[in-house]
Amino acid sequence: MPAPPADHVLLALPPTAASASVLRSLRSDGVSVSAVGDGIGVLDAVRARDPALVVLDVELPGPDQSAVLAAVQHEAPNVPVIAVTPRERRAALLRLLRGDRDDYLLRPFAVDELAARIRLRLRLGPAIDHAVLRHGELVVDTEFGDVAVDGQQVSLSPTEYALLMAMLAAPGEVVAPDRLAREVWSEPASANLVQVYISYLRRKIGPERIRTVRGAGYVLEP
Repeated sequence: MPAPPADHVLLALPPTAASASVLRSLRSDGVSVSAVGDGIGVLDAVRARDPALVVLDVELPGPDQSAVLAAVQHEAPNVPVIAVTPRERRAALLRLLRGDRDDYLLRPFAVDELAARIRLRLRLGPAIDHAVLRHGELVVDTEFGDVAVDGQQVSLSPTEYALLMAMLAAPGEVVAPDRLAREVWSEPASANLVQVYISYLRRKIGPERIRTVRGAGYVLEP
């Protein structure tokens, strides 16, 4: 059997018709992907196929998926994981993710959103031209998910990192809360939730770097 391509994705979702549809859609979008349907198969596939990224549903059949996630992170420490979770398990999941390296999606999710997250992590296609993004003294290495401000490393949660990347897509422009909600949470979110995470991000990159435009949104300043 030929070795999978270097950008191969392992899709670990329950064996349902919806999961099969996700697999077909990703392949039609040009993503090299293979699927497993239970927790035991995840670890076997990680060891055998050396994927570039793992999409892992936290409610797969088989062993406790917290243990499976930990085992994947141990077996493949440099491989990013996108965890798929219901809303009620989100808070517990965030404690298990590795800062900027991993990501998550709430179920149900749109396939195009998953494809976008995969491309962000693997830098597939033309969406990301450079591995390093700079905005004033803010520097983001998108290959490794590293963030630095004034030359100092900053540790962001997956949600904070996604929020920063959404604002970096329009630096210096007013970005509306509903746009941030769509890009970060993949669904409508309250303006209060966006405001809370903006405050978290301000604490880490500096309050002066995110300006509030009353009634319109937020601006990422240099």
